[in-house]
Amino acid sequence: MEVSIIGIDIAKNVFQFHGATADGSTVFRRKIRRGCVLDFLSAQTCCLVAMEACASSHHWGREIERLGHEVRLIPPQYVKPFRKRQKNDMADAEAIAEAAARAGMRFVAVKSAEQQSRSMLLKTRELFVGQRTQVINTLRGHLGEYGIVAAQGPSHIRKLEAMVIDDETTELPLIMRNMCIRLFDHLSILDWQIDDLTSRIEAAARMDENAQRLMTIPGIGPMCAMAISSLAPPRESFRKGRDFAAWAGLTPKQNSTGGKTRLGRTSKMGQKDIRRLLIPGAMSVIQSNERKGGAPDGSWLDRMLKRKPKLLVAIALANKMARMAWAVMKNEDVYRVQLAA
Repeated sequence: MEVSIIGIDIAKNVFQFHGATADGSTVFRRKIRRGCVLDFLSAQTCCLVAMEACASSHHWGREIERLGHEVRLIPPQYVKPFRKRQKNDMADAEAIAEAAARAGMRFVAVKSAEQQSRSMLLKTRELFVGQRTQVINTLRGHLGEYGIVAAQGPSHIRKLEAMVIDDETTELPLIMRNMCIRLFDHLSILDWQIDDLTSRIEAAARMDENAQRLMTIPGIGPMCAMAISSLAPPRESFRKGRDFAAWAGLTPKQNSTGGKTRLGRTSKMGQKDIRRLLIPGAMSVIQSNERKGGAPDGSWLDRMLKRKPKLLVAIALANKMARMAWAVMKNEDVYRVQLAA
């Protein structure tokens, strides 16, 4: 029987393969070690190879595509309903093959090596920012036990450093003072790392044509433009801008039945890094309009701010920004301000 679909359950050392025909009949079930995966697939006729979109799946997708196979990556939550009874590698590989054969299944595009390198640049900066927050909270917590307190925000942390190092009247045990100095030194290294990565991201955004077009949208800066350019699927994956906004998790959840539409809270699905950059960008647009005396009279933003809370308006504006970003990427054009009649 000719194999038309191969489902692969990825692991560290031993991969589980499930080969099936076009009608779903099982052809083979095999366990293959990591070093023999490409040799086995090169001996097979070109067919559809499906995997879960998990760790190392994009690497294997690129390698398998070079052999002439068609690769499809499926989100793990879409594979789970097709697994029968017990969970094991054999059942997972069969469920992957069955899910890939569905006409309405949604897939994840295989990322290039360049896209993954740029996403690592963003993720590394995010990691350092989180570590800096942890160090600041640690310093505040320990120094607060000795009555040493400063205003909130990273910009005020140097006041705490001056109280610990320069102020000799501060009564701190020697061990406490030494540990604080170590944390302040570590904080300086993190600040340097974050500034360096920020400049690298801004330089990469200036070199990327897609990011330059995205930055013409109000509220989207270099960080958000690079996140959309590196982390978002190809624009062909969405039929319209609303689908892209829904993928980013900027639309309400639905619990509708019987023809009655019931909308709930924001779904928060999709790529969280893009969503949490779009919402602060939308808030910056609102604050910029407030500094200028308010949004233009009669505009959408002006009507929303008069009726709704500011944060809710920011999320709605982030939804509009996501749709604008999809249109800019699809048409390969810059954003143009719509003039009032």
